[in-house]
Amino acid sequence: MAVPAHEATTRHLGAAYPFAAERGLGTAGVLVGRDLLGGPFCYDPFLLYGEAAITNPNMVVFGQIGRGKSAFVKTYLWRQAVFGRKAWVVDPKGEYGALARAFGTRPMSLRPGGSIRLNPLDSPAMAAGVPEREVTRRRAELLASLATASLGRLLLPTERAAIELAVAEVSDRLGHRGSRPTGVSAHRCGDTTRAPTLPEVVDALLRPSARAARALCTDVAGLASDGRNVALELRRLVSGDLAGMFDGPTSPGVSFDGPFVVLDLSAVYHSAALGVLMTCATAWLQAGLMVGGTNEGCTEDGRANSDLAHARENTILVVDEAWAILANLGVARWLQSAWKLSRAWGVSNVAVLHRVSDLSATGSAGSEQVGLAQGLLADSETRVLYGQAPGEVDLAAALLGLSSTEAELVPHLRRGVALWKVGGRSFLVEHRLASHEGPLVDTDGQMTESSYEPSRVTHVTAASRQAP
Repeated sequence: MAVPAHEATTRHLGAAYPFAAERGLGTAGVLVGRDLLGGPFCYDPFLLYGEAAITNPNMVVFGQIGRGKSAFVKTYLWRQAVFGRKAWVVDPKGEYGALARAFGTRPMSLRPGGSIRLNPLDSPAMAAGVPEREVTRRRAELLASLATASLGRLLLPTERAAIELAVAEVSDRLGHRGSRPTGVSAHRCGDTTRAPTLPEVVDALLRPSARAARALCTDVAGLASDGRNVALELRRLVSGDLAGMFDGPTSPGVSFDGPFVVLDLSAVYHSAALGVLMTCATAWLQAGLMVGGTNEGCTEDGRANSDLAHARENTILVVDEAWAILANLGVARWLQSAWKLSRAWGVSNVAVLHRVSDLSATGSAGSEQVGLAQGLLADSETRVLYGQAPGEVDLAAALLGLSSTEAELVPHLRRGVALWKVGGRSFLVEHRLASHEGPLVDTDGQMTESSYEPSRVTHVTAASRQAP
């Protein structure tokens, strides 16, 4: 019996034409998986930025628990390493241990009273030769953000000035200003000057010098009073319940060498100060984006280590559970300023969140906190949206510019499928795991004997990329 003919207009028949598929973003970059409209889906923010397909290399990933966002982020970092990309992760839940072991390293576990200390005031993402006043300004900006978050309010002008003078005072004392030409950083290779530490700055706030007081046309007692509340809050990181992580010089042997660096903050995940601690950790990582940021970056004769000198050109910085940072106004300001410098540093920042509403839950409607959180989204031209609850759809549509069809799809995206918004284009992408990648991404081991099912994993190559 003959099959009846099917009639269709040429407009609709065009969609059924064989061997035709969406070109996607091209074949250059890491192979993420399959474009559900046809063809493979590859992505590399550095290459796309070089082609002017996007205007910044930053990414925000949203996804409910169990929808596959963590699996994507981990395999993305793993596959990028094939092409020499480095990855640094702030891990507040301790979920990147298996991936670190696959890279042949282990996470740096930070805990109060632990054996590892990181100095968040290590030269803050400044290349050698940047004027010293700019280095001081960035350090003061970080401390002001931490103090704002700890105090739960905006700093007074007198408090902000006290911080700036305290940082400058300690820097002068350590750097012996005047013994080198004006405008030359004290933190270049070959210079034994070390960075200020939090205890030294706290002490300078509590016991300011007469010179610092004269700079503000006040006396020592007045300046000490101006900075006292700030000093007492920062003191919590020095000798309070959070001591032992960021209260001294960076521990010997800690460096940025290797393709994968993980800062494990799981010991303090339930602390109310998690956002402050994540900010300190992120600041320390960002110090590695500069030339000669630590002594590890210098050779014996004082020349810059070429590996570290070029690290910032190929680095992906992941801030997992980013809601913890965005919840604090001061640190949200600091994070947004860091996000804006991604192109100058040559780094792709990745913020990982559960819900789109996390961006609005940081403060009241119309508040600066909400504006900063949404500004972070504006400075991330790649948005990856895994399944969201129906109640998130309207907000997702408004913030991400979803079409009516895209908004309708969001609650129904199955595990492993995400809506990608890259520049002005949209893609529906099914993330694929290689057979060996399952154990690297499994975060459900506590719930099931093994949530990794090899029979359901599609074998894919690690990545696909054209030669640069």
